[in-house]
Amino acid sequence: MRITVGQIRDMKQKGQKITMLTAYDYSTAKLVDEAGVPLILVGDSLGMVMLGYESTIPVTMDEMVHHIKAVVRGARNALIVGDLPFMTYTVSVEDALRNAARFIQEGGCQAVKLEGGVNVADTVRRVVECGIPVMGHIGLTPQSINVLSGYKVQGRSPEAAARLLKDAKALEEAGAFSVVLESVPIPLSKLITEKLTIPTIGIGAGMHCDGQVQVVHDMLGLFADFIPRHAKQYARLGDTIKQAVATYVAEVRDGTFPAEKNGYAIDESVLRELAR
Repeated sequence: MRITVGQIRDMKQKGQKITMLTAYDYSTAKLVDEAGVPLILVGDSLGMVMLGYESTIPVTMDEMVHHIKAVVRGARNALIVGDLPFMTYTVSVEDALRNAARFIQEGGCQAVKLEGGVNVADTVRRVVECGIPVMGHIGLTPQSINVLSGYKVQGRSPEAAARLLKDAKALEEAGAFSVVLESVPIPLSKLITEKLTIPTIGIGAGMHCDGQVQVVHDMLGLFADFIPRHAKQYARLGDTIKQAVATYVAEVRDGTFPAEKNGYAIDESVLRELAR
């Protein structure tokens, strides 16, 4: 049985920390799921780590649905959240409903995530009313980097902090089942977490959030273009992969791979017949 949004909410009430990781393909999703992660985010961060874009902004609905399908096939237990990409939920509520429905019907995930607070609260309410669970996302919102002038910590001034708290409350009142706090000062994320009855999921927001999310490529050391300050590398698989490939290249060049044991036998009589 898959984890439900109700179980995620209950984890906050029980004081159980929530773990979320990104995944973008079948094999990674299967491994993450089998390791016991209850929440998997198919993030629009796939734009950078999977597709080589400079930001999340170029990511399309078709690209997201493609990756969501793969993750759903790989993960049998985790609740899977699809990240609605840039401008797919802000032009109109109708657009938001149509695109959220694609994620659920076509992609097969169980919830959607969108960025924004007060400005998207009405949209969140309508999506939830239509039966689609919504995860909010405030603080550093990557789809707004051109307005924010880059990847900067948010909520440092009294006015900005007050806006973030207002955003968080608006999302809760609109029916969001949880909210991501990205690049928010620790004392502010602690306050927001205490004020909300729904779980907060932090990324660069400190230890007081109800849960944590990391990009799987960051924590496994698979993406070296940029390593966020808040990321912890639990492995350096990028180095391991490069070493393995370099060894393979060397063995093919010097003739030590493939060895005879890597091949398949054939009856000698077949070869004699062919040689005639």
